[in-house]
Amino acid sequence: MAEKQDYVYAVARIRSRELSLFSQQTLEQLMACKTYEDCLRVLSDKGWDVSSGSAEEILAAEREKTWSLMRELVGDLSVFDVFLYANDYHNLKAAVKEVCMDAKTPKIYFENGTLNPESILKAIKDQDFTLLPERMRAAAEEACKALLQNHDGQLCDVIIDRAALEAVLDAGCVSDNEVLQKYAELTVASADIRIAVRSVRTGKTLEFLERALAPCSTLDVKKLARAAASGLDAALEYLALTPYAGAVSAVRESVSAFERWCDNLLMEQIRPQKHNPFTIAPVAAYLLARENEIKTVRIILSGKLNRLSDESVRERLRETYV
Repeated sequence: MAEKQDYVYAVARIRSRELSLFSQQTLEQLMACKTYEDCLRVLSDKGWDVSSGSAEEILAAEREKTWSLMRELVGDLSVFDVFLYANDYHNLKAAVKEVCMDAKTPKIYFENGTLNPESILKAIKDQDFTLLPERMRAAAEEACKALLQNHDGQLCDVIIDRAALEAVLDAGCVSDNEVLQKYAELTVASADIRIAVRSVRTGKTLEFLERALAPCSTLDVKKLARAAASGLDAALEYLALTPYAGAVSAVRESVSAFERWCDNLLMEQIRPQKHNPFTIAPVAAYLLARENEIKTVRIILSGKLNRLSDESVRERLRETYV
């Protein structure tokens, strides 16, 4: 009973926060702004801290605000590790390349992960992979060998990217939370589709595809790999037979259109969790909704800064959660 009461309180708090999520009307208000500075004034009116003037700092502050709320509401944040594994594996890739290629890049490491970037870097420097979580060790060692012995940067990326997807899927599979399960499955499936389409356009081999694609329950990656190796039409014909048939037209349009389709599908799938007050699902759904909102604001701000046409910005906008 205590656990349920904890969730009831957390969900009640989230209900009030949902009221401040941006509606379609708010996005239209931002789109109607003539300049970047006008957008900042609208965001300020909505409670965003825009004092830095920097889009990256503004968005980072909003993301931290969300995670601060999560820390307040949820005692054990490890339930949300599935959202952070991408940052861990990005940092692993950065560490491998820094050590094996002696290539330092300022501010390359992400702070919001489940692991301290310094601990990852130390493991790679010392070649002591036992310092890493078990799920990461094999990929780290294999990626180091790909760079040190074969000087193959692309293989290094493929190894770590696939390991990241497998970590996300595993986390979703062991969760009893429907939001996390859907997020994990869609994350892996959309990545596989993106890899397949990009591989077609860059002439990658079947062997490459089989190495890069991560298995998931809603796609047969062996069939996807064989189809992609035969060309874009074959890949899309296979895709039309899957739960992602709706993505076919988006894939034909552009990569950004496909990514928008995936994000919209996720919002569509998690909206029903609003009405499930006795689990942590509405809290997880809110976290994803906020990330979707931040991503959408990033698109609009970037459009204003780069003076893109409204049409080109609108074709990338995501659906809102509310």
